[in-house]
Amino acid sequence: MGSKAPIKLPVIDFSQLKTNNPNSLSIWESTKTDVFYALQNYGCFEASSVVSIELQESVNDALKQLFNLPLETKLKNTSETVFHGYVQSPKVPLYESMGIGNPFVPENVDDFTNLMWPNDNPTFRESIKSYSKKLRELDEIVKKMVFESLGLENYYCEQMKSTSYLLKVMKYRAPEADESDVGLHTHTDTNIMTILHQDEIGGLEIQMKNDEWVRVKVSPNSFIIVAGETFNVWTNRRLHAATHRVVMKGEKERFSIGLFSVPKWDKIIKAPEEMVDEEHPLLFKPFDYGEFFKFFIKEENINDKFALEKYCGVPSLNL
Repeated sequence: MGSKAPIKLPVIDFSQLKTNNPNSLSIWESTKTDVFYALQNYGCFEASSVVSIELQESVNDALKQLFNLPLETKLKNTSETVFHGYVQSPKVPLYESMGIGNPFVPENVDDFTNLMWPNDNPTFRESIKSYSKKLRELDEIVKKMVFESLGLENYYCEQMKSTSYLLKVMKYRAPEADESDVGLHTHTDTNIMTILHQDEIGGLEIQMKNDEWVRVKVSPNSFIIVAGETFNVWTNRRLHAATHRVVMKGEKERFSIGLFSVPKWDKIIKAPEEMVDEEHPLLFKPFDYGEFFKFFIKEENINDKFALEKYCGVPSLNL
């Protein structure tokens, strides 16, 4: 028998979604079908043709400049919210990250740039602004497609207004000979949705529904769209929140960047009544996202992919 073909993530081209295209409606409907299928069955997909190669290369260079700054400079990136400022921990020694809240607000990028480069870095500043705008547009498109697929268009604007964003930039160094190659432990994202780009080094691995791990390799200006636990709860598990990790191979450092859409801290997450029926009983009790996050970051919960079920899952009636 021949060897089994490796599983690949769905690849969805977003380049044709332009309002001046006479076939834009049919393209929208076709793309929407592909997006919803991918998020239901894989919890993620590859989005291609989102940004230009030139913009992606500019951002890649900007990340290297940023992480080459002295540690005392990077430590200035502080936040009252856990994981939103500079992060480096002995529990994940290969990993470090920084964050810019709501990066599509020009002043937020300006403030971050001035903090890192008091004499300014216009290339970094303008690249991140352009990039963040593109990623937010993609975030809005994908979510709108999901809402339409579920017949929940009336909830779209309300949900977008109650959403915040974090642009997280990440670096993974290569492991030493005696170190683990785990760059980031196995987890699902607790937020709504993540748009992630990784450089040519790769390292992202996603677990399929059959428990097989797939090492993700995408084209240079493509992104991985990952559904988070909050999106899954809100749709009463019509979607699949993909389990993933980062495993470092080789001797080169890895850079990645992600736009995380996150419910505002006092937002109550609950499935709309349209998502609950006899065939789809309610699976999660309504919960305050900020309170759940406090529960999640406790040491005993942070690497538990069933943390959300523990916190607000509805007990099964199948005794």
